[in-house]
Amino acid sequence: MSEVKLAAETRTEFGKGAARRIRRDNKVPGVLYGHGSEPLHLTLPGHDLLLALRTPNVLISLDIDGKSNELAIPKAVQRDPLKGFLEHVDLLLVKRGEKVTVEIPVQTEGELAPGGNLLEHILAALPVEAEATHIPEALTVSVEGLEAGASVHAKDIALPSGVTLAVDEDAVVLQVVAAQVEAEEGEEGEGEEAAEA
Repeated sequence: MSEVKLAAETRTEFGKGAARRIRRDNKVPGVLYGHGSEPLHLTLPGHDLLLALRTPNVLISLDIDGKSNELAIPKAVQRDPLKGFLEHVDLLLVKRGEKVTVEIPVQTEGELAPGGNLLEHILAALPVEAEATHIPEALTVSVEGLEAGASVHAKDIALPSGVTLAVDEDAVVLQVVAAQVEAEEGEEGEGEEAAEA
């Protein structure tokens, strides 16, 4: 689990105009909330935040106005739909040792059984509960030799120590489906020939 340090400033200006001015300075407006405290409106460094958010569920150590250090994880990120730059970020305040519920990306390794089978991701990310400072970056599942009709359930995925499922253990995460054969086209062609004859 990587921890990224960011310098943040509290902000007193709100609204669209203020947000535009913040973004013009290559910064991102954000809100830090949690633990029953009042939401804290922040300005964060845009480039550093963008790099940090490349890691799913990154733990961010915030140095707020050089006075206080807080730990947070990203809860919601808003991006410009066309240009992709960060518009706003919601951060959830966490404490060391505290359990949080997050979604961990599911990655696969290995080759499916021969025969043109396809792997379908039912859940691209698995909801789990983990200690805030020990959130795994991803969960890797072997699909080696799986045949059509096979499924991988949440309970089948090996979780690191201290991580528990936050979803029904029988939830299907991955399933193998047989590729659609182009037999339908061949049948249509035969029907057309019969009609012509």
